[in-house]
Amino acid sequence: MSVVRRCSRTACRQPAVFTLTYVYADSTAVLGPLAAYVEPHCYDLCAMHAERLTAPRGWEVVRLPADNTTGGPGSDDLEALANAVREAARPPAAKHHPVGQGVETHRRGHLRVVKSEPQRPDTQPPARPSRDA
Repeated sequence: MSVVRRCSRTACRQPAVFTLTYVYADSTAVLGPLAAYVEPHCYDLCAMHAERLTAPRGWEVVRLPADNTTGGPGSDDLEALANAVREAARPPAAKHHPVGQGVETHRRGHLRVVKSEPQRPDTQPPARPSRDA
């Protein structure tokens, strides 16, 4: 039993034939053949809504051909293209450097466990003069 995927547009009952993916880092909308499976951040569109698609000012729309009989991109090519663009736009992984004199030992979400390193004798700050003197 095959389930026909419907257009993601509200109140549209037409079958989906295209998949739309946004690549926010590059301000690009990629519209291509219907993807092999549904993803939460992709939108399936019928032919009419795909044809009427416009992008915000400053964005680029990349339209991949939908006809697979000419040896063009397959249904997984849209996903592969979107993944490649996402990977290229991803910032390099940040290196964790000690902050102050602490060393990060564990991380859970946005919380960090930081332990102080004992100071070496040659790096201890000079003693403060007492107020009594």
